[in-house]
Amino acid sequence: MRIGTPREIKNHEYRVGLTPAGVRELVHHGHTVLIETAAGLGIGISDEQYAAAGARIVGTAAEVFAQADLIVKVKEPQPAECAMLRENQVLFTYLHLAPDPEQARGLIESKCIAIAYETVTDGRGGLPLLAPMSEVAGRMSIQAGAHAMEKAAGGNGVLLGGVPGVPAAEVVIIGGGVVGYNAARIAIGMGARVTILDRSLARLNYLDSVFENRATTLYSTRDAVETCVHRADLVIGSVLVPGAAAPKLVTRDMLKSIPNGTVMVDVAIDQGGCFESSRPTTHQEPTYVVDGVVHYCVANMPGGVARTSTFALTNATLPHVLALANKGHRQALLDDPNLRAGLNVCRGEVTYQAVADALGYRYVPALDML
Repeated sequence: MRIGTPREIKNHEYRVGLTPAGVRELVHHGHTVLIETAAGLGIGISDEQYAAAGARIVGTAAEVFAQADLIVKVKEPQPAECAMLRENQVLFTYLHLAPDPEQARGLIESKCIAIAYETVTDGRGGLPLLAPMSEVAGRMSIQAGAHAMEKAAGGNGVLLGGVPGVPAAEVVIIGGGVVGYNAARIAIGMGARVTILDRSLARLNYLDSVFENRATTLYSTRDAVETCVHRADLVIGSVLVPGAAAPKLVTRDMLKSIPNGTVMVDVAIDQGGCFESSRPTTHQEPTYVVDGVVHYCVANMPGGVARTSTFALTNATLPHVLALANKGHRQALLDDPNLRAGLNVCRGEVTYQAVADALGYRYVPALDML
């Protein structure tokens, strides 16, 4: 099979879909790998390193899309990339379609086979291709939030860990999954006072056991969210409904009584955000202010630490890339229900229920399209 990886073109996105080690593995299995020139330069991987691993270096993204049977990326295809997709071509990347009707329309019209990293599952019901980036985003959310809390950045001027004789900051984390757990780890390590809200009693028991008396765990209700965000210095939104738009848990009305300079970091922004006042931002302009509250809503947070993120992500995706390349997409998807859960769009039909529901498309089960 011909596998292609173009250079990412989203704002300040330096990650890359394949590393030289991944290229070498694919070439060893008899496949041809096409890498757009300079695709890895943002994380210090040269064209020469890719060529030494066996890749063919091509000059433009158009050449990659025109020649490859399988496109392996990191971020969702931008409009110019959607226009280059063709019928029966396989796209394997993050999609986050529920809040993105334009992208969904482009994928449907292309009649490609679009498999989303974020809805691929494992045998335990986890999301193994989302988890590495959730770990990164969770940890980054605290350092980004701590910087935004500085007075010069528009925050309230509170030091996250405090100092002797002065209280540490109050950090509220809404959602105790992978993002929330990793955010709590870093916040606790920096000396903040941490509260975690979640609706799973089993998850709250786990977090309570792991963090012992270093964090407070609360069952998430509207009242609990409202009470906690009103006293917080930093709020982390880390709610995930796989494939679906994130629920709006902090409403616009709540902002009116939140103290000026409070910082809210919406890690769920890829799925539309869990704050009603959220809108996507970039690493170039990461924050904006609504009713005196600082919002950080960067839609590709792990891209800020692109080298770490690339290697963490490709460690998880490579086995699936190999399966798609070795077996062909149809057989790979039939053989592996966990990979099949990643199929969001197939030859003009929406094959993921939550995406169909969110965007108003007819849902066609993946097996029906295979």
